[in-house]
Amino acid sequence: MSPKSDQIKHEKPFRLVKAFTASSLLLIFIGTVVISAMNIRYARRIQLEKSKEYALALVENLNHQVFLQFIVPVALRYGRIQLREPDQFERLDKVVRATLHSFKIDAVHIFDMSGTVSYSFDQALIGKTDLGGQGYQRALEGYPNSVLKQIGSFWQIYLGIPKKSLMVTFAPLRAEKLLSTISGPVVGVVEIVQDITEEYRRISHYQTLIIATSALVMGVLFFALRYMVKRGEEIIEQRALERLRLEEQLARSKHLSSLGEMTAGISHEIRNPLGIIRSSAELLAKKMAQLEPDNQMPAVIVEETRRLDNIITDFLNYARPRPPNLTNCQVIEVIEKNLDFLKPQLMATGYTVIKDFSDPLPTVTADADMLYQAFLNILINAMQAMPDGGVIRIRAILQGRLVVICFDDEGQGVAEEQLEKVLDPFFTTKPKGSGLGLGIVKNIIEAHEGELRLSNRSEGGLRVEVRLPSQAESAIGKDQL
Repeated sequence: MSPKSDQIKHEKPFRLVKAFTASSLLLIFIGTVVISAMNIRYARRIQLEKSKEYALALVENLNHQVFLQFIVPVALRYGRIQLREPDQFERLDKVVRATLHSFKIDAVHIFDMSGTVSYSFDQALIGKTDLGGQGYQRALEGYPNSVLKQIGSFWQIYLGIPKKSLMVTFAPLRAEKLLSTISGPVVGVVEIVQDITEEYRRISHYQTLIIATSALVMGVLFFALRYMVKRGEEIIEQRALERLRLEEQLARSKHLSSLGEMTAGISHEIRNPLGIIRSSAELLAKKMAQLEPDNQMPAVIVEETRRLDNIITDFLNYARPRPPNLTNCQVIEVIEKNLDFLKPQLMATGYTVIKDFSDPLPTVTADADMLYQAFLNILINAMQAMPDGGVIRIRAILQGRLVVICFDDEGQGVAEEQLEKVLDPFFTTKPKGSGLGLGIVKNIIEAHEGELRLSNRSEGGLRVEVRLPSQAESAIGKDQL
């Protein structure tokens, strides 16, 4: 991968959009929490007002029932009210409990004008003084009042989840005038302790539900937007890489075109005297064989001129690749032709070729001559990696819609840091060679919309993998275009 490609990978076009999306969702979530808190606060205030009204209604009813069913009858019978008398206390207790039956009332206290508890659910409090506080004083002046008391730790109360919530209401106890709607004077104070824990917790649960729902919705929106942003980022990145690849391919094509023109002229000027040198060296070799049989200099000249001619041919093939002449061909047939051509060398040096071909393999749309050249270069590289002979394994299989051909040798392989460089032009790990063999193979395979892969085998040696689209895959690609 080129440095520009790495730069595109690290540059995130949507980084600002991501930050904006995340911050927007965070602000929306915070706003939702604040609004829900305000709504809950309002709901609690409404609940408290309803509880106050409810408590005052209970006190009014209790006041009426106590006056009619206790004060009047007791005053007529006994002449005066003395709650210390068991009969009177029991009668009052029955009236109070019957009036407040089925209501969530934790405690009821009735104070006389001096602030002494005259009646209570808890008989231990009867006779106690100074228990009413400011609430008692205001009720004694004729002003009903209520206050919320919460029981629990600091954090429980702060978070709105106290163990118990009580509405304490003080209201004046008035004497009633018979057959009149006008209330009489204040004769005492009634304190009602109402348990509203359940109602308070329902509101807290409602708040939790709102926050959880908001968090869930915000989370879904965040991941949906993140997915869309990421997908858009991938599309833009892919297009940028494709554009970069096309630009590099265009620049490479221009470079190779100019290089090919220059190479063609140079090779023509070199090959003519090179042919003369080679012919002269072959004649000299024949004469030296008679005069000095041990003199190998003419043979060396012939070999080096042949190698130089091969280098020029490789350079021309790399610099001026021709477009493939596509026809339907069988990969196995091309490989068999390669092996027939190399058979003398394979037998002379002691190579063993093991073939594993899937039968049948689909045809590929390719230039048979160019594939022949590519496979020949791969096989020659495998032979050069094992100068003393060895096993060459060739496997051809179908993977999906791809025809995959693997060439395995038992040589030394290639250092991992050099695997990518091997395909670069003029890079070679061999003492002799142009470094263009695999580069030519790569150009040929890519011209057929295929892929060339190199990897070291765990058993030792190099694997060259050629992946070509089958005829069916090629047809699908054309239809999609």
